[in-house]
Amino acid sequence: MSKRILLAGILGGIAMFVWTSVAHMMLPLGQTGIREIPNEASVLSAMYASLGEKSGMYMFPGMDLGANPTREQEHAAMQHYGEKLAGNPSGLLIYHPPGAKALTPGQLATEFLTELLEALIVVFLLAHTRLTTFGSRVGFVTLVGVLAAITTNISYWNWYGFPANYTAAYMTIEMVGYLVVGIVAALVLKNSAPKTRVTTA
Repeated sequence: MSKRILLAGILGGIAMFVWTSVAHMMLPLGQTGIREIPNEASVLSAMYASLGEKSGMYMFPGMDLGANPTREQEHAAMQHYGEKLAGNPSGLLIYHPPGAKALTPGQLATEFLTELLEALIVVFLLAHTRLTTFGSRVGFVTLVGVLAAITTNISYWNWYGFPANYTAAYMTIEMVGYLVVGIVAALVLKNSAPKTRVTTA
């Protein structure tokens, strides 16, 4: 990886981190689709009474399968699951016991390193294309961002019922982030020629 490609990836990662920070802290995008629970105190009390210190992801209503169910038990549970959905609230719950922190340096560092890695990978891929114009390079990186945005977000909306406005907001954040990386990378690599493969007869 050349120094220019590495520089483009690092600057792109920084630019993406700045954008996502602005999107979450200064724009409404980061809170779109998220609501507070009415009568929160009683709900939280009931959750803690049931789950205690067992942090994790919970789907409700459950299928009452227990540990190590057989395929026959799973099949029977699936046949009756529609009835449970019809008669009960349903959803997905991410639960943490008391003591969690809202924002930590470790979380910020993880987010930055994740976006830096994303930028380095996409710039590396860009550098191995034959694209030479500013627009084509920005378009390539943005298209990768579209792919990244739909990979999980659409599935979460489809299977788990994530709100449509939440899904659209987070897809927008991700796609604009890649657009920013594309602009930075295209500017840094503007005078570099694409790599060509040398073949011998």
